[in-house]
Amino acid sequence: MKIGVPKEIKTLEFRVGMTPAGVHEVVHDGHEVIVETNAGAGIGMTDADYEAVGAKVVGTAEEVFEQAEMIVKVKEPQLNECAMLRPDQVLFTYLHLAPDPKQTEALVKSGTTAIAYETVTADDGTLPLLTPMSEVAGRLSIQAGAYALQKANGGIGKLLGGVPGVGPAKVLVIGGGVSGANAADMAIGLGADVTILDRSLPRLRHLDDIWGGRVTTRFSTKHAIEELALQSDLIIGAVLVAGAAAPKLVSAQTVKDMTAGSVMVDISIDQGGCFETSHATTHADPTYLVDDVVHYCVANMPGAVPRTSTFALTNATLPFVKSLANLGWVEALKADPHLANGLNVSAGHVTYEAVARDLGYEYLSAEEALKVA
Repeated sequence: MKIGVPKEIKTLEFRVGMTPAGVHEVVHDGHEVIVETNAGAGIGMTDADYEAVGAKVVGTAEEVFEQAEMIVKVKEPQLNECAMLRPDQVLFTYLHLAPDPKQTEALVKSGTTAIAYETVTADDGTLPLLTPMSEVAGRLSIQAGAYALQKANGGIGKLLGGVPGVGPAKVLVIGGGVSGANAADMAIGLGADVTILDRSLPRLRHLDDIWGGRVTTRFSTKHAIEELALQSDLIIGAVLVAGAAAPKLVSAQTVKDMTAGSVMVDISIDQGGCFETSHATTHADPTYLVDDVVHYCVANMPGAVPRTSTFALTNATLPFVKSLANLGWVEALKADPHLANGLNVSAGHVTYEAVARDLGYEYLSAEEALKVA
């Protein structure tokens, strides 16, 4: 199979779909990899590094899309990239379609087969291709929040961990999943006063076991969110409903009632955000104010640390890339129902139920799509 790796073009996105080590693996299996020039520059990898492991380096994204049978990316395709996709092509990347009707429409129109990292599952019900980036985003959220809390950056002027004689900042983490737990871990490590909200009692028990008296756990209700938001200096939104738009858990009225200079970091923004006042930002201009509350809503947070993120992502995606290349997408999805859960668009149909529901498309199951492929 011919596998294409274009350079990412989202604003200040420096990750790349495959590392040279990953390319070496699939070339060893007998496949051809076409890499756009400077695709790996953001992680310190040169064209020569890719050529040394057998990749073919080309000058433009158009050449990559034209020659490749499967495109491996990191971020969702931009509209000009969607226009280059073909019905006989496979796209394997993060998609986050539910809050993005324009991208969904473009992918449906292209006729391509689009498999989303974020909806591939594992035996234990986890999302193995989302997990590494959730870990990175969770940890980054505290760094970003601590920076935004500084007065010169619009914050109230609090040090996250305080100092002897001066109390620490109060951090509220909404959602105790992978990103929320990693955010809490970082905040606890910096000495903050941390509260975690979640709707799963077993999860809350697990988190309490991990940190004991170093964290407060609360069952998540509207009342708890409103109460704790007004007491918090930093709120981390870390809620995920796989493949679907994130629920709006912090209302605009609650934001209005919060202390001026408080900070909100919305990790859920790539699924539409879990604060009513959220809208996506970029690393070029990451924050904005609503009622004097700082909002950090960068939709590709892990892109800030592309080297760590790319290696972590390739570790997770490589077995699936190899399966798709070795078997072809139809047989790979038939052989692995967890990979089949990643199928979001196929031959002009939306094949992920939550996306079809949220955006008003007729739903065709992945099972049915495979029958007619």
